[in-house]
Amino acid sequence: MILITGGSGVMGSVLVREFCRKGRPVRALVMPGDPTASRIAGCGCEIRYGDIGDRRSLEGICRGVETVFHLAAVIISPDEAVFRAINVEGTRALIAEAKKEGVRHFIHVSSASVTYPHPTPYSLSKRAAEEIVRSSGLNFTIVRPTLVYGASGGQEFDLYLDYLKRFPVVPFIGGGRALKRPVFVDDVRRGLMALDGAEISYGKTYNFSGGEAITMLAFSRLCLRLLGRPHKLLLRLPVWFFKATAWLMRFTMKNPVLKWQTIAGIIQDANLDPAAAMADLGYLPAKVSEKLPACFPRP
Repeated sequence: MILITGGSGVMGSVLVREFCRKGRPVRALVMPGDPTASRIAGCGCEIRYGDIGDRRSLEGICRGVETVFHLAAVIISPDEAVFRAINVEGTRALIAEAKKEGVRHFIHVSSASVTYPHPTPYSLSKRAAEEIVRSSGLNFTIVRPTLVYGASGGQEFDLYLDYLKRFPVVPFIGGGRALKRPVFVDDVRRGLMALDGAEISYGKTYNFSGGEAITMLAFSRLCLRLLGRPHKLLLRLPVWFFKATAWLMRFTMKNPVLKWQTIAGIIQDANLDPAAAMADLGYLPAKVSEKLPACFPRP
């Protein structure tokens, strides 16, 4: 039995369907009332409704489970306390259930943002979750995806495309020199599938990143070209201007449209080396310059 938390999410639903297709028994944890549960309806999995932030709703979730894929997390929230409640305490509660039921392998999907020298509330919550997993005493594997893109889905990617489309002249944070390794959704899927039964991965952390590094400025221009707007101006403004704007918005808006998390994600490197995953798991990530064009036009 495989447990997949966040089982109706973009990546979770792909994993659920793939394992079901291979004839593996799958239990998917889905939020009560989540309309995206339709993504996995009828594929043969067991759907368990529960909230990763509610310890009581997790009771027995790991009964009979050999492998856990822990994908459930909050990436974006106007309430910073939610990051701790879900990403930290939710992971702690799931680990407790996994230990109680004797889970053999706990696979935790983290984030490239844990490597940021200037952290955010989100990245700090993912760092804390990693430490909980490492100290659990379970056979664990930690995976750090970079920016995930695909033909549809990828919350942060879609939000960034929306930002690029919104303004006739795009206010761009800083010089755009930060190096990123955007990763194709199918490469992450194959990497996660390869972890099933992979004892070589016990106790290790893998970077599930793309096959080439690209500056944030070059990535933005590539996205604009694929959106059919290659001549749109990216107006590069100093980082301090955006920091000051974000600080002011904290006091003038209930849900600020600009936050430190957004700024941090633009100006800091996420150029993670996938070499260990390539060596141990046969992970072969595509180049963003080759795969991204196939993701347009967007649905």
